[in-house]
Amino acid sequence: MTGSSGPLSLDEAARLLDDLPERVLLAVSGGPDSTALMGFAARRPNPAGLVVATVDHRLRPESAREAAEVARAAAALGLPHHVLPWDEPHPAAGLPAAARAARYRLLADLSQRLGIGAIATAHTLDDQAETVLMRLSRGTGLAGLAGMRRAVTRDGLLLLRPFLAVPKARLVAACRAQGWAYADDPTNADPRFARARWRRHAPLLAAEGLTPERLAALAERAARTEDALQEAAGAALAGARQVEGTYAAAPFLEAPFEVGLRMLARACEAAAGRPVPQRLERLEAALDALRQAAADGRALTRTVAGTLIRLDRSGAVTFAGERLRRRGR
Repeated sequence: MTGSSGPLSLDEAARLLDDLPERVLLAVSGGPDSTALMGFAARRPNPAGLVVATVDHRLRPESAREAAEVARAAAALGLPHHVLPWDEPHPAAGLPAAARAARYRLLADLSQRLGIGAIATAHTLDDQAETVLMRLSRGTGLAGLAGMRRAVTRDGLLLLRPFLAVPKARLVAACRAQGWAYADDPTNADPRFARARWRRHAPLLAAEGLTPERLAALAERAARTEDALQEAAGAALAGARQVEGTYAAAPFLEAPFEVGLRMLARACEAAAGRPVPQRLERLEAALDALRQAAADGRALTRTVAGTLIRLDRSGAVTFAGERLRRRGR
């Protein structure tokens, strides 16, 4: 983590941005974090592969003006800029999640059109801490406590968060030191939204020891543990595979419970042929039921995340997702 309290320096930023690919789409809203990302990235030796995009969610009257200001700032840095409006009807409930999904979809579509394989966002250490708290409040497991990753591949796109270990205050200070103008989004303090409410509680939590730095450190440790468990689950699942969609049941039953959970999740995703949302409590209940049925010598049929799971008395467990069920018709 970059622990200094002063402005993020040019040298520090250069090190953090060093592993960005030559061609990358910068997601810039106009706030201080993403403005700093754009300003620092433009200083790299070869900025020709940088493209800037601003998603206009059209949630506030000022959003179009702020997007235009980002366009002017990008032009002053010699960077091409695209405004991506969210034109779909906005839901009355679940607006933050819908806005995040729309933002990713619009950025991913532009990346594909431009032939760019990476998107960089300006998430900070403070964002990571808030994410951990929000997930913890919803009863998350280890994977949720891992928070956001600095680099992850999604739908064939590399998503990069180079400032994930940088406190937001350092980026704000950097913008002021460099003379980079930025906008303040009032929705960041709107108590209608959970993230804003958690942000408001941050000083009290920090006074009790739950500082953003400690929460981010927790996320990093959880991520390391999650990666180790996933590696163990992947190896165990590969060893259990008999034919496509069918596995020996014993490894699911004998593995440590946390490894078994991840084996179950991986087998469901393999049957579906794509990543599928899986609720942890349902996976836990399914693995408990699977283990109890095996101990009782019973067959079992269960559905998890759209995947039909069948345990037979021969000691095999079959996973039939939509893809495999269609093939069997």
